[in-house]
Amino acid sequence: MSQPTPGALAGIRVLDFTRVLAGPFCTMMLADLGADVIKIEDPARGDDTRHWGPPWADEEAGISAYYASVNRNKRSLTLNLKTPEGVDIARKLATQSQILVENFKPGQMARFGLHYDALATLNPALVYASVTGFGQDGPYAGRPGYDFVIQGMSGLMSITGPVDGPASKVGVALSDVIAGLFAASSILAALRHAEQTGQGQHLDIALMDTQVAALVNVASNYLVSGEVPARYGNEHANIVPYQSFQAADGEFTVAVGNDRQFAALCGVIGQPELASDPRFATNPARVQHRRTLIPLLQAAFSRRPTQEWVDMLLAEGIPAGPINTVAAALEDAHVRARGLVRQVQLEGGTPLPLVGPPVRFSATPAEVRTPPPRLGEHTDAILREHLGMDEATIRALRAQGVI
Repeated sequence: MSQPTPGALAGIRVLDFTRVLAGPFCTMMLADLGADVIKIEDPARGDDTRHWGPPWADEEAGISAYYASVNRNKRSLTLNLKTPEGVDIARKLATQSQILVENFKPGQMARFGLHYDALATLNPALVYASVTGFGQDGPYAGRPGYDFVIQGMSGLMSITGPVDGPASKVGVALSDVIAGLFAASSILAALRHAEQTGQGQHLDIALMDTQVAALVNVASNYLVSGEVPARYGNEHANIVPYQSFQAADGEFTVAVGNDRQFAALCGVIGQPELASDPRFATNPARVQHRRTLIPLLQAAFSRRPTQEWVDMLLAEGIPAGPINTVAAALEDAHVRARGLVRQVQLEGGTPLPLVGPPVRFSATPAEVRTPPPRLGEHTDAILREHLGMDEATIRALRAQGVI
């Protein structure tokens, strides 16, 4: 049997002090790419999301579906950082690691004696990433920052939801995910610098900062115009028609990106004259007259079922698609063909389906190699392999509550 191809980050060790979502999402990305991620967990409870069930992948082993979503390909080491021995172990592992990621409140790692300045003296090339709600400084630095709070404070909720309804959060913890993505990309940039120069650095990644950055064109619209962005529901502030419509049997989406596509759409619905109407002939005109145009399009779309419209629009090169449930999306033939849904075996042989790495590498594939670990599953092995501890020492540390 051939050996699996090493990932792009093979040989890189990550010391992972993160819990919940943003940090673990970041470190899972690094693990998927081949890094050796050692997840440091409190011996008594571990990552909070282990207990965020149902649903459960394995309740007895402390593996909720939530925890399973962002912790594959990692090794779990339990460590009591309130003990000098626990801190000493963490410090020694940091000297053997290229990357450290933590998401404690600002100042907590310093209280452990594991802050960047302390570890950089031992390992000058260390890339040290801190993921927090509001960053290491500023008026809100000391506040807790969960995703829902950030969605509200960043302006995201103000532009999400029905036009005449309340502000709404996005259906997934998007601010956490975006912070994790920024963290991973920033870590890789800092790692390249460290490999070239021997100089590590501290990365300050805040959910508030990354979510504001992710407002992209909406933030730009305000900065350029001074006008407060409105809530458009499923419509688009700058493009028309670019929204959902009700068909005879359900909803679907249409994304017209230029005037040629709009003319084609008018032909599909049997109203070609709309494309030459000066109120609708150009996108700026359609944006101005959207309240006149959209009811005309909705009346036409209500006459046929969703799939017929989607097929007809796609045949003319107009982006369109159904509004799927999560179940329908995960079972979609294209999603399955792309290999997004993977499966890994838990201890005892229970299969665990997962959404796998979404990016395909031609030379160094990102893989689902191991299941999300049980709490402390790799503690003994890590202490033996990386710190040279014998069984008697490990037993004594366990008896003292260090591991």
